[in-house]
Amino acid sequence: LTFSLLSVSLLVSFGSSMLYGYNLAVVNSPAVHIKAFYNATWSQRYGHELTPGPLTLLYSLTVSIFALGGLVGSLLVGMLVERYGRNGALSRSALLVLLAGGFMGFSRELGSPEMVIIGRSITGLHSGRLCTDPSSQLSPLHPLLQGAGEGFIFPIGSVEGIFICLGVFAAQVLSLPELLGEDRFWPFLLSVVVVPAFLQLLLLHCFPESPRYLLIERNDVCGATKALHQFLGTPDVQDVIEEMKEEQRSLSSMEMVSVWQLLRDRSVHWQTLSVVVVNAGMQLSGIDAIWFYTNIIFENVGIPVSQIPYTTVGTGIIEIIAGLIGCFTIEKVGRRPLIIIGFCAMGICSAGITVSLLLQAALPWMHYVSVACVVGIIAGFCMGPAGVPFLMTAELFTQSHRPAAYIVGGSLNWLCNFAIGFIFPFLQMSAGAFCYLVFCGVCLLVALYVYFIIPETKNKTFMEISHIFA
Repeated sequence: LTFSLLSVSLLVSFGSSMLYGYNLAVVNSPAVHIKAFYNATWSQRYGHELTPGPLTLLYSLTVSIFALGGLVGSLLVGMLVERYGRNGALSRSALLVLLAGGFMGFSRELGSPEMVIIGRSITGLHSGRLCTDPSSQLSPLHPLLQGAGEGFIFPIGSVEGIFICLGVFAAQVLSLPELLGEDRFWPFLLSVVVVPAFLQLLLLHCFPESPRYLLIERNDVCGATKALHQFLGTPDVQDVIEEMKEEQRSLSSMEMVSVWQLLRDRSVHWQTLSVVVVNAGMQLSGIDAIWFYTNIIFENVGIPVSQIPYTTVGTGIIEIIAGLIGCFTIEKVGRRPLIIIGFCAMGICSAGITVSLLLQAALPWMHYVSVACVVGIIAGFCMGPAGVPFLMTAELFTQSHRPAAYIVGGSLNWLCNFAIGFIFPFLQMSAGAFCYLVFCGVCLLVALYVYFIIPETKNKTFMEISHIFA
């Protein structure tokens, strides 16, 4: 019934979600080599090396520019899908990744740090598409094919989260000294992104366009019917066609609100505030600092340098396991418990890192506690805050308000991602061990907000949720 749909979902996730996770973690291990390259290039150009402050600034920009590209990409995705369709938008995004891989792969040969920064920004532009829900274009209205789908053994809507974890893990494995972790290989490590992008570009032509796009946007009933035949593997798709026609009629008579109208609409004031708090908190929780600067964090907590790459790979395995647990329990446990437990675990573990850093001089075994706390932050994030905010955003609003809500949530995600990636090295230099208390405070405040303000949204209609907020 769902083989073709599952294949498309896996292909899209492999070429987008996995790349997103890979680019989050890939700059962690080669940080020393990239900084050495920046220093050598600067010395060749200007006759002197960079001082620590400007070097940290330049590297922080390299790390965080990915998020600014993501912000631009998230704002453009609607226009691209509307103009070119799902397959067309994905193909153009894959071409961007090939361009970015070329910039980063040849940056050292051409002695150009600017090419690394440009390549990172372009990969961010590609990843910005993840701020929307690709499964809404992939899934016809068949109930088994939407979200986690009651009775469906494989939750298609959660595939992205798993592939993000796999992308992070792939970056950690390829960064091992035995593979691409040595100095001469770091440009190849950054440009590995071209492989999944090329495969996606190659295989996209084997699948039909989104039935929903063909019927609702192009009014191509014949094309939508053929696509549904291939996706569902059944000759009888008339019921699904009628449902999509009804959706088309509903959307044509519906006035979509803008972001400004959403922010001024008092009837959804608490829902909008909840989207702001949860999405900003997800990025300000410290998870991006963990992904971007894992090696630096482990070095500061006392892990021997030779063991850091393998310790990082271990955290990646835990991350995948936690992501799978969250993926397959969300429909049973509910959204609210997962996100509260996740943020509380992250907050406690952030405080634990501070305590272990302060005590490690007196108690050498405390660096093991620090590693356990880092693992706890990653596991807590992957089990709840990683995917629940996007799902809750869809459930808190009607269709007329939902696109604007996704723009608000997605923009905050990328802006906070940029802020953490850029500021964390300076925060760590100035506050030392106490910098993690900032993340602890954010996590606990978000958990309290969700506990007191946001209701459980599972199996509730918009009217029921709105009444609870009122």
